[in-house]
Amino acid sequence: MSVLDTIKNLRDELNQHNYNYYVLDKPTISDFEFDQKLKQLQDLEVQHPEFFDENSPTQRVGGMVTKNFETVKHEYRMYSLDNSYSIEDLQDWETRIQKVLGDVPLEYTCELKYDGASISISYENGRLVRAVTRGDGFQGDDVTNNIKTIKAVPIHLKGDFPEKFDIRGEIILPFAGFEKMNQELIEIGETPYSNPRNTASGSLKLQDSAEVAKRPLDCLLYFVIGNNLPFKTQFEGLQKARDWGFKVPTQSKLAKNLNEVFEYINYWDKHRHDLPYETDGVVIKVNNLQHQEELGYTAKSPRWAMAYKFKAEQVTTKLNSISYQVGRTGAITPVANLEPVQLAGTIVKRASLHNADQIEKLDIRIGDEVFVEKGGEIIPKIIAVAQRGNQMEPTKYITHCPECQTELVRSEGEANHFCPNFYGCPPQIIGRIQHFITRKAMDIDGLGGETVALLFNAGLVTNYADLYELKKEQIIPLERMAEKSAENLINGIEKSKAIPFERVLYALGIRYVGETVAKKLAKHYKSIDAIAQASIMDLILVDEIGDKIAQSVVQFFENQENIRIIDRLKSFGVQLESGDDDVLLSENLKGKTFVVSGVFEIYSRDELKKAIEDNGGKVGSSISSKTDYVIAGDNMGPSKLEKANQLKIAIISELDFKQMIDV
Repeated sequence: MSVLDTIKNLRDELNQHNYNYYVLDKPTISDFEFDQKLKQLQDLEVQHPEFFDENSPTQRVGGMVTKNFETVKHEYRMYSLDNSYSIEDLQDWETRIQKVLGDVPLEYTCELKYDGASISISYENGRLVRAVTRGDGFQGDDVTNNIKTIKAVPIHLKGDFPEKFDIRGEIILPFAGFEKMNQELIEIGETPYSNPRNTASGSLKLQDSAEVAKRPLDCLLYFVIGNNLPFKTQFEGLQKARDWGFKVPTQSKLAKNLNEVFEYINYWDKHRHDLPYETDGVVIKVNNLQHQEELGYTAKSPRWAMAYKFKAEQVTTKLNSISYQVGRTGAITPVANLEPVQLAGTIVKRASLHNADQIEKLDIRIGDEVFVEKGGEIIPKIIAVAQRGNQMEPTKYITHCPECQTELVRSEGEANHFCPNFYGCPPQIIGRIQHFITRKAMDIDGLGGETVALLFNAGLVTNYADLYELKKEQIIPLERMAEKSAENLINGIEKSKAIPFERVLYALGIRYVGETVAKKLAKHYKSIDAIAQASIMDLILVDEIGDKIAQSVVQFFENQENIRIIDRLKSFGVQLESGDDDVLLSENLKGKTFVVSGVFEIYSRDELKKAIEDNGGKVGSSISSKTDYVIAGDNMGPSKLEKANQLKIAIISELDFKQMIDV
């Protein structure tokens, strides 16, 4: 046998032993025997560097150092899940599903919701090529070197895997490993980690992959995404992933109806503490992938999936004081400062009190013993007074801004008080600039929230346009700044001039104009000047723009300081109109609404939707009297077909559609 054959055989054998141990939990050789074989392979690879393979089992010990994690765009967006907290919520969800799909039999895949760090791993020709964190859902950080150190993640796949696909999952830290890590820290006098989830998430961003390799991280996978996948249901997809070598938890279950879903939830609500890792709920997915396609997505979440959150853990503690925070829009948020208490794996010291009405409703007073829980086990909140303290008088809400002392205002119908000192209140100024630089907005590398505060306090910036006049010499003297970091910041600001108009519009921080609204306005008006000239009535006529948004947009452009800042942004070369890529190919479909249903040959569903919008049309999520055409493919949903016929809506093929836009 040649040396290369010996090396390949050892690699295959060690990969199989890793799979047996870390995925199946059924080792077939001792740790000593495994180490001996690994050492034999290491020696051979050192002697024959020409046979080096970055995916060898010997490379899982890490050693690669990553100074800066590259930002990578997800090929398939990573959506968040809508949450439910009761059986009634799930019944309402099923009702919404049936409105789209009609009276078809529904099955659900039930999976435990793992509390870890989300990851998307890409495979091509059976080899791991990239691993990317969730980030903002659109793009994340490339942590491939660190993920390769996790033994449960296969480097090579086996079986009938697709040529190319992504698989999604959670990087977790099992309780036993977490406790061992903390015990080691305590023994050397260091502060222990607060909870497994944050420790797992932080591990992915360690620069030295050898340090990641020392941590007992695990990877639980639950969703395969790609084109032409060799299965038709979510549950089949889980089994296929197991066959290819992935660690897919066996607790998942196929439920024939909601009653079986409820049984699964009730069982795991009682038994979740028997698991070796954290879980905070159950994820329920419509099992049929064709149904998932039909249901589609909202701006944030898939319509075909729902997270059921287990009841939040509650504790009591003392309310020591109430402080008030000023947000970038001027909204005042009262915050409860609590006697520190352990809650759902973390030490809680603060909790949101939301607004004046909430304080009055709960009649919360300083010195009270209060019930605290984590809403969805994420954000702590006070839910009731457990025992009254010595404070006899009800809490009086502040009347003036805690930062600039301007008298607060509260408009009719608003829940929050606001500081109206838009251009003079420091937290508002800093907050707007911090929003401007975020990843979803201008994505300025080298500039973080703390640096923005440093720049403001040094008198170097008072609005986001000032960023574009910064000089390296001005930045270097600031705390924690050096020549290289100052250079990176200036380069990041320069690169932001290429950010497309829709994201610049979002970055401006116009109240109520989030990512989705910014995209709608940018697509409709094409330039900042056109938006600035639009009346409230003009804006309301834009799809999904209501009175509140329209009024906010008009008020923003009535402010002369805002106009001055925008003029400066123009002079610096920031993109304040749509580029050629955003221009309509035609207006052939102007005023027409299309619903897409089924499986197609010429286009993918996403390509069809883009073609509709590129030619001036609108994509509808469900059939209604406002629908002009249904583009029908194979396996069109029967309920959509029936509804289209009832409403006498034209049903066309993708060939018919192609002719419409080729005119």
